[in-house]
Amino acid sequence: MRVAIPTEGDFVSMHFGRCPIFTLVDIENGKVVKKEEIINPGHQLGAIPQFLYQKGVDCVVAGGIGSRAISFFAQFNIKTIVGVSGKIEEIIEQLRKGTLKGGKSFCEPGSGKGYGVDKTECHHPHKDEGRC
Repeated sequence: MRVAIPTEGDFVSMHFGRCPIFTLVDIENGKVVKKEEIINPGHQLGAIPQFLYQKGVDCVVAGGIGSRAISFFAQFNIKTIVGVSGKIEEIIEQLRKGTLKGGKSFCEPGSGKGYGVDKTECHHPHKDEGRC
């Protein structure tokens, strides 16, 4: 299983699409066999799900993620676990043991504005109101 975790410093980023990097972790038979960090390619409509699919990701673990991104991941048969916070190493350990629990997404529409990697274009219906 290959898992992508939006990362900021040593912690899970609260805003999936705007994180600076993703930590990719390969877990086989309860063991971490590979771990790498990749730079976020940019926050554009559908770009990150496509990017992570091309990287062979099976699951995304995030603090906050929008419903549109979740639907894009579903199209690629990529599972999403949201409402996760904490240090990356602790999350990886929980994944390895199969004990990671998700919850309610920390993301609300517009909550990531001005945070991390900004969008290069907006596709929201309220974009003319300056809320994208």
